Amino acid sequence: MAELRADRQGAHRVAFDKNKKIILATQNTCGICGRPVDKHLKAPDPMSPVIDHIIPINKGGHPSDISNLQLAHWTCNRQKSDKLFKQPQEEPKVLGNRNLPQMMNWAMYRG
Repeated sequence: MAELRADRQGAHRVAFDKNKKIILATQNTCGICGRPVDKHLKAPDPMSPVIDHIIPINKGGHPSDISNLQLAHWTCNRQKSDKLFKQPQEEPKVLGNRNLPQMMNWAMYRG
């Protein structure tokens, strides 16, 4: 017999169900594709809402911590499976003018 995942049994199940309700009440877009999720759709509709583990349990993700859970479409969650996706890194902000594009050849400037 297959072993049940941690989010489907014991204390984690109670916490997962509680956090699932919070996410369904507060999130409206798929954490994977970024499009709106219609919460009125029911399984087996491919666009029905599900709760996705951002870091999969088998890759060390917490089974019931709300910071590891997000709303997703069923089909997006199936395609993601147990893959890890890097979060897009924000470009570093330039605080000085040393990295600005050169608009003038200052070597030829005579003051």
